[in-house]
Amino acid sequence: MTHEKVVLDEDDIRRTLVRIAHEIVEKNSDGDVALVGIHRRGAHLATRLHRLVSDLLDAEIAHGEIDIAFYRDDLATRGADASPVVHASHLPFRLEDHTVVLVDDVLFTGRTVRAGIEALFAYGRPARVQLAVLADRGHRELPIRPDYVGKNLPTARSERVNVRVEEIDGRDEVTITTLTEVPA
Repeated sequence: MTHEKVVLDEDDIRRTLVRIAHEIVEKNSDGDVALVGIHRRGAHLATRLHRLVSDLLDAEIAHGEIDIAFYRDDLATRGADASPVVHASHLPFRLEDHTVVLVDDVLFTGRTVRAGIEALFAYGRPARVQLAVLADRGHRELPIRPDYVGKNLPTARSERVNVRVEEIDGRDEVTITTLTEVPA
């Protein structure tokens, strides 16, 4: 049996992205910032942040999305049936000219972010790389720390953080799913 608790609703996510956008502008006052979302949900969050940051700066900033399927270090542990789902990467600007803010939905072990950084460097060498995440649930396996965090969600390893975005899931929300024992 599972129990799901909503920790961020649509309004919370909107307010959180606005706050993160302000933090990005404040920390990158030179304006040479680019947003790159990690497929899938991170790419949609990056698109929303792109609009917000561009509005705040009153200028269009660089924006792209990156696929990390071939940069993951857990492909061998996923089994023979688990072929990676590959999406197109789209980086229509020179990475070398920008501070790149890598955007993802949930930061957990750090392995997705490591793959994202590796994928970025396959395309070029950004001036700097920063990390923005909607939710940080802890349990890091790699020494990775986000620059911008929407919400810290202390979780047990047995729990799951679910980010849903309108573009894919038909609604915006972040939930925590807990597996509960059924009494015998």
